[in-house]
Amino acid sequence: MTLPDDPSAVAWRLEVEDHDAEPEEFIGLVRALREQVPPDSVRALVIGEWGEAYERPLPIAPLVEAAGEWTGLRAVFLADLTYEQCEISWLTHGDITGLLAAYPLLGVLWVRGAQGLRLEPIRHAELRELRFESGGLPAEVVRAVGACELPALHRLDLWLGRRDYGGDASAEDLAGVLSGAGLPALRYLAACNAEIADAVAAAVATAPIVPRLEALDLSKGTLTDEGAKALLAGQPLTHLTRLDLHHHYLSEEMAASVVAALPGVRVDLADAQAAEEHNGKLYRYTAVGE
Repeated sequence: MTLPDDPSAVAWRLEVEDHDAEPEEFIGLVRALREQVPPDSVRALVIGEWGEAYERPLPIAPLVEAAGEWTGLRAVFLADLTYEQCEISWLTHGDITGLLAAYPLLGVLWVRGAQGLRLEPIRHAELRELRFESGGLPAEVVRAVGACELPALHRLDLWLGRRDYGGDASAEDLAGVLSGAGLPALRYLAACNAEIADAVAAAVATAPIVPRLEALDLSKGTLTDEGAKALLAGQPLTHLTRLDLHHHYLSEEMAASVVAALPGVRVDLADAQAAEEHNGKLYRYTAVGE
C-alpha cells in the first residue's frame, strides 16, 4: 500500500474484488488498514463490496473493534455499491447501533440498502448527518431514528421506499422524527422516495419540526395533487430556502399553485411523472425501488 502525502486528507475505501469473497477477506482489509495506516489518519471510511452483499450482512464487528485506534474517524459510508454490483434493495445489513456507540465523535453516517437493517434508539452527541438510502426502509428503523437523541444532527435523509421492497413504514411511524424532540438542531429533513408520499406530506403539514427547517425534501416519491394540497393547507412553509419535490405526480395546475404559494422558496418540481395504467388500475412508482 502506497500512502498519500497526507493520509488524513482522503477517504479510505475498503472493498473486496470478488463479490463471492468469504468474510475473512474483508476482515483482512480492515486489518491491513489498521496495520499500514497511522490510526489517527483514518478520518473517513467508505465500505464497498464485502462479499455476497445480497445475502450476507456487512461485517460491522471489525469496524467496531478498530474504534480504540481510529479515534479520528469522523465519516462512514456503509455499502457504497452500484446496481451492477448489487441492487439497492438487496444490500444486506444487520444491527448498526454498535458502530455509533463505538465512535462517539462520528459526524457523518450514510447507509445504503436496508435489507435486515436494525437500529436501536441511541444518544449520540456529535452526529451531524445521518442518511439512509433505500428502496424500502423498515418501519422499526424509522421509529428508532425518531426515538434517538441526536442533539447535533443537522441533516436527516430517510428514503422510505416501497412496501414490496421492505418499506413498511406508515406516516405514523414518522411521528418521533416529525416531533423534533430528539433533533433540536435539525435543519434539513428528507422523508423521500416514498410510496406513501401523500400521507407523508399530510403529516409534515402539521409537524412541530417544520418551523425550524431550512430545507424539506419530499422528492423521488409518488406525491399527487392530494398530498400537495394537504401540504399547502398546513403550516406556513415560506421560511424554507428549498422545497424539493422532484419526481412527482402533480398536475401542471397544482405544480404552479405550489410555486405561487411559496414566493422566495426554491421549489424543485423537475421530473414530472405520469401514472401508468395496467388492467384498469393506475400505478405510481418511487424513483428508487429494487
